[in-house]
Amino acid sequence: MAELSTEDRQRVWRGLMRYMSNVRQTTTLSKSELQDTVSATDTWIENNQSSYNSALPAIAQSGLSTAQKTLLFCAVALARVGIPFLRQIFGEVE
Repeated sequence: MAELSTEDRQRVWRGLMRYMSNVRQTTTLSKSELQDTVSATDTWIENNQSSYNSALPAIAQSGLSTAQKTLLFCAVALARVGIPFLRQIFGEVE
């Protein structure tokens, strides 16, 4: 999977700002710092995707699509924040 385009990074950034505003989450980051953080996260994903794939069981490496591996990663990461948060994003998970 290729890194996000500048436009897609902007969409993620705007979406995060909207989400944080809607749920009244505060952050100490400025808008530009959050934008830089989105870019840094995308770059980290690009630089570490082969490491993640290698960490998966062999059957998952070959049996899951890139989109499925990404969804798996996101679901596990969101669950680590907490099941209520995961429900906000994915709906019912139990």
